[in-house]
Amino acid sequence: MLAGIDSHKDTLAVAIIDDAGRPVVVRAVPNTELGFDALEDLLTDHQVSRVGIEGSDNYGRGAALRLVLAGQLEVVEVPPSLTSRERTARPGQGKTDPVDAVAIARITAREPLLPQVRLAAGAAADLRALVDYRAQLVEESTALANRVHAELHGLLPGYHATVPKLTSRAHLTSALALLEGDGRVRAELTRRRLARMLELDTEIGQLTKQLSQALTMTGTRLTQVYGIGPVIASTLIGEIVDVRRYRSRHAFAAANGTAPIPASSGRTSRHRLNRSGNRRINRALYMIAITQIRADTEGRAYYRRKLAEGKTEREALRCLKRRLSDLIYRHSTTMPPPCSPSPRRSWPQPPRTMGGPRQPGRV
Repeated sequence: MLAGIDSHKDTLAVAIIDDAGRPVVVRAVPNTELGFDALEDLLTDHQVSRVGIEGSDNYGRGAALRLVLAGQLEVVEVPPSLTSRERTARPGQGKTDPVDAVAIARITAREPLLPQVRLAAGAAADLRALVDYRAQLVEESTALANRVHAELHGLLPGYHATVPKLTSRAHLTSALALLEGDGRVRAELTRRRLARMLELDTEIGQLTKQLSQALTMTGTRLTQVYGIGPVIASTLIGEIVDVRRYRSRHAFAAANGTAPIPASSGRTSRHRLNRSGNRRINRALYMIAITQIRADTEGRAYYRRKLAEGKTEREALRCLKRRLSDLIYRHSTTMPPPCSPSPRRSWPQPPRTMGGPRQPGRV
């Protein structure tokens, strides 16, 4: 049998279907450790071999981690777009958590190429958390820099001759020196913003060092590729996690949006740009491609060959990103598995308030 899980903050809607797609059990369990215990028992009792989860990187991450580490069944991620399409294909039933769970289960049974869930634990998850936090600090610093530039234009017209940009500690210190002794309120607020930018610059530098140290512990070979530094390498590892999630380099390219999509009709045979897929990996590939084009690398030679073939600059860049996708796939390593989940809780099971008795449900 197969199962589908629609995850929410408080509950997990679970549906188990038979080989014909008919619901056998539809139930809600708490999205807690005790609920995960009940979920494991339910799937084991019905001999489920494959489970699809919507939101495995959000509210369903705890359940996904528990099921993957149990190692007894295949756990895949179901995109919300597929769930919506499956639900709307059966008009008249509306939208409820049980309906979505059944839709997820049917997609799990029908689509053999769904990606395995990405574990939110272990070294890869730590790298991703560090990258996300660093990105938040960079975003905050950029917003402050834009506001400071706007304020300096009004406070000190022509300041850009002395401070052309605010991208280094030297520039920030120079801007503070220009405002020294200025008692206006806007000048004081600008000094506070500059001081905050100095703090952010220090913290961003510390995070980058921490990323480099954590990256060394993984033994990755990604940094051997020209254009990949600690931040991009950590981003790739955090998004890929386990390269075995992708059955081939072609599947990996389709998952990151570098593989073109067929768009043929009638006598017209063509492909179009794939705007879906993992946009973080796609952006990282773009940055690597741009870096290689600017230097004397194999990437630039490949890019120029594509231009000589008559492709536009954008088309040649997309070809290079596809080539780099294959290279990243070959250099990616499987992260060591995280530690085993904590043992089952020994305290009494609370009264069932959401799932009712353990009997086959209805849709």
